[in-house]
Amino acid sequence: MVERFTNKFSGLKRITNYSSWFGLIALISIYYIQMGESITAYSMGIIIEQAVIVAIVATGAIFIFSFGQFDISLGAATAVAAMVSVITYNRTESIFLMLLASILVGVSIGVIESILAVLLNLPVFVLTVAMLSILSSLVRVLLGGQSSISIPSDAVAAFDNVPFKLFILICYFLLCFFIFNYTKVGRESKFLGANPIAAKQSGVSNKKITIIAFILVGIGVGLAGFLTVIRAPMLGQTTAASLGLDVLVAIVFGGMPLSGGARSKISAAVVGAFSIVLLNQVLLSFGFSSGQNQIAKAILFLFVVFVATINYRKKILPR
Repeated sequence: MVERFTNKFSGLKRITNYSSWFGLIALISIYYIQMGESITAYSMGIIIEQAVIVAIVATGAIFIFSFGQFDISLGAATAVAAMVSVITYNRTESIFLMLLASILVGVSIGVIESILAVLLNLPVFVLTVAMLSILSSLVRVLLGGQSSISIPSDAVAAFDNVPFKLFILICYFLLCFFIFNYTKVGRESKFLGANPIAAKQSGVSNKKITIIAFILVGIGVGLAGFLTVIRAPMLGQTTAASLGLDVLVAIVFGGMPLSGGARSKISAAVVGAFSIVLLNQVLLSFGFSSGQNQIAKAILFLFVVFVATINYRKKILPR
């Protein structure tokens, strides 16, 4: 009887591990049934483009989540990177320098946040709350009193297509996938999330991992900022405003445990990103307003977190 129970529990656990994929398939099915013949290549392209930006930022954020920390300033950081890239293009008319500026800004923000977290010995979540306010103010400074800044749409028209954006996502994902699963950085990140006390006693440097994680996130923020400009060459105060929350929800929807640890998986970023974007479209197709959409996502987010933590809530070590 014990063996039968163990086998049933193992089977249930395997099903739970793939629940995020089942959720994505269910959302695709609902969207297809709801929209039917009104689905076009253009509408699918919009969904993919939105999901790519969320997936890129979420992929880098997995490194921070893996050791049990959160960064809620990612949307504001992406907006700052995008605006600096616009300013750079307007002064140089170089797409390469525009991309480089966006990445450098993203990495710089990540390095600053990680150093402050290390020096002040503050939880990443607490620090990024303050950084969210600072970066949001910086967005207004970069606007210089204008309602928006922009570049000519013709300048980025050659890059405004789904294959190019998917190429950027795939390259960045493969880089992060390799680092997360096959290098010391990835192993130590998950070790810190699973057992921070044992990790510290084993010589794992929390400071080093934090800095490296934020650098990788910064690269993703820079790429997302660049793609944000390509998708919408005119930027304003609302640019990437919901991205931070979408990334957080996407990672959880993708099956990432909030405590991080050995169960962390980088695929959660991509699965969750496409899930959250499809969820937005499904809710809109049912006539939900923007406010109702946010409420529905918040309720579903709480439900997913509750269900996902049932099996290991009591096993999470104090931090």
